Amino acid sequence: MTHGSLLRILGTTALLVCASTAAQAQTVYRIVGADGKVTFSDKPPASTDQGKVVGTGVGASGAATNTGLPFELRKVASKYPVTLYTGNKCSPCDAARSFLIARGVPFTERTVITNEDSESLQRISGETSLPFMTIGGQRIGGFSDAELTQTLDAAGYPKASTLPSGYKNPAPTALVAVQKPAEPAKAEPKPAPAALPAPASTKNPNNPTGIVF
Repeated sequence: MTHGSLLRILGTTALLVCASTAAQAQTVYRIVGADGKVTFSDKPPASTDQGKVVGTGVGASGAATNTGLPFELRKVASKYPVTLYTGNKCSPCDAARSFLIARGVPFTERTVITNEDSESLQRISGETSLPFMTIGGQRIGGFSDAELTQTLDAAGYPKASTLPSGYKNPAPTALVAVQKPAEPAKAEPKPAPAALPAPASTKNPNNPTGIVF
């Protein structure tokens, strides 16, 4: 793919970036009903009795921190944010991460470990292979330094790092965050009933049997 073709693709997809990002940023709830049935919804559970799994997606809340970046880098990072999806013991994932760090590209990392993570990645990318990366509206499966270099160049990322000294990308987070339902509040123990006073004795020296007529 030529440099000009990448520019045209990025230009064409720029109009779709907002819609694409909004769709990916939407929270996905995995709701477990009382009967054990699992459903997915974009609306939260009706009650805390239902377990829920919240898909973090690639929304703005998980975007790399752009505060303090040089103006040109901040501008391109805001327009074409980079999200890297990785897994455990994944050499290509490590290579992609190292490449982005060496080039000075701010990025967000999502880990794909659980079945829920894989299901969410399937909905985002259409596949479950790793690494997977999004650069604005562009989607890149696997790791190829040549392809990644061309795409970053076309997006306008600097060819050499301009990151401030000491800059750190946000810590990797799970693609799907599991939130357990809140435990019901424990009822306070009821106080023991007060003991009834003992009945007064009716015995007297003149009536030792205590019988009253």
